[in-house]
Amino acid sequence: MACRITELVLDCADPERLAAFWSEVLGYVELGREDDGSIEIGPPGTGFGGPQPTLVLSPSDDPRPAKFRLHIDVNATDHDQPTELARLLALGATPADVGQTGTETWHVLADPEGNEFCLLRTRVTPA
Repeated sequence: MACRITELVLDCADPERLAAFWSEVLGYVELGREDDGSIEIGPPGTGFGGPQPTLVLSPSDDPRPAKFRLHIDVNATDHDQPTELARLLALGATPADVGQTGTETWHVLADPEGNEFCLLRTRVTPA
C-alpha cells in the first residue's frame, strides 16, 4: 500500500490573488472556500481526490522566513516552452534567480508572492 499527494497547501498573504494566478497557470477552478479564508482550487470536473493534486491557498500573516524546501514544477500542455513562458509572465510571474548558470533547460519563476516554481522544457499531455 502507498500514499499519494492529494493536495498541496500554500500559506500566503492574499489567497484570492494566488488562487486566481494558479488557476490560470494550471487551468484549475475554485473548488471551495473555508471559514478561515482558505481557497481550494483543482482540476475542473475532477476536484479533490483526482489524479492531480489540488492546491489550498491558506491565509497567513507570517512572513516567509527563507527559501521554501518545496517548489512546484510545471510543463506546458498545448504549446512550446517559450510561448508558455510568455503566458506565465503576462499572468504575473517574474523571473527568479536561485543561482542558475544560464545553461538550464528550465526557467525559474516566482508567483505574485515570490514563491519559486520552474517551467520545464518538456511538453506533456493534459490530464
